[in-house]
Amino acid sequence: MGVPRRATVDSGPAVTTEDAVVDGPHGPVPVRRYSPPTDVTATDAVPIVWVHGGAFVSGGLDQSESDAVARSLARAGFPVTTVGYRLAPRVPGLRGFRYPVPVDDVVAVVNEVVGTAPSGVILGGASSGACLVAAAVLRRRESGTGGGVRGVFLAYGTFHALMPRRAPELVRRLRGYRRYTHVPRLVRLMNLNYAGTRAALLLPDAFPGGHPPGDFPPTLFIDADRDALRASGGEFARELTDAAVPVEYHVLPDIGHAFFDRPEIPEFAQGIRLIVEWARRH
Repeated sequence: MGVPRRATVDSGPAVTTEDAVVDGPHGPVPVRRYSPPTDVTATDAVPIVWVHGGAFVSGGLDQSESDAVARSLARAGFPVTTVGYRLAPRVPGLRGFRYPVPVDDVVAVVNEVVGTAPSGVILGGASSGACLVAAAVLRRRESGTGGGVRGVFLAYGTFHALMPRRAPELVRRLRGYRRYTHVPRLVRLMNLNYAGTRAALLLPDAFPGGHPPGDFPPTLFIDADRDALRASGGEFARELTDAAVPVEYHVLPDIGHAFFDRPEIPEFAQGIRLIVEWARRH
């Protein structure tokens, strides 16, 4: 939740980008493909599909949380595809692209990239994008097309239709305006606005938290210390661990939500480093 930042001026090694579309069940899905710089040592890095956040209602391919993250991963040697999925309306009650449209868009892009990557792909997402990625994993498994995903990394995600109980220690850590916007009642309204109906809130490919994960791929979680949504990320990590899914869980200290939307801060680089090290092992 919050206002996504547009990508800052890029001054690092040249990353080649290509804007394209992928055919989806609701029409073309905009994507941006990032190729590593030509002077990066060739590796066997698997392709990454990365999905931005924005409370299901905002963000896009030019958002820092999309573009800056993708450029950083490409500089580390990973081909990256970002997804311009359709957004829900900002105001509840208005017509727009609610569930299942955004997750359908993500699944279409994942299927397209998997089809061109014989060694498999890694999926990643932030905030509401993390929810869409986890939902896409469950959707593909239920449809019998779940292969090809080697791992998943999820940053400060929201995964439950109802926010799990926030520990008093976590509430005391909260700072800034998100202390008042990331409260259970408003998060539930955000989720209902995306889901469209109360019945959809209960579906695993809308909000995967609280549902059997099955053979979910190995997963990296990166949460923020001062983020109320850590209640959902931590709970979903425990659910996967209880289901014998290999999980690596990190909480970056003294930082709030959406640090991947701020490429100028140290936590951005720290999070990228965790992803790169983990992805190279998977």
